[in-house]
Amino acid sequence: MATIAQSVYLDSLPGLVCKLNGPGTALDNPFVYDDAAKELKLMAVSGLVEIISERSMQYAGDQLIGEITFKRLS
Repeated sequence: MATIAQSVYLDSLPGLVCKLNGPGTALDNPFVYDDAAKELKLMAVSGLVEIISERSMQYAGDQLIGEITFKRLS
């Protein structure tokens, strides 16, 4: 079974900038969104995506990724 980040990656088209959407999806929970965003960042280390932008936020005393935009490279 694919993770949310893997599914978003597979649904994206190479070369196009994509935003990881949260509201109204399974990523509506800030902690779930943060986990998926961190997985995309690991994909960037592997050369699968390029992180275009990210925004952090404070939530319940934790620093979380609240918004991330990426481009699929392969």
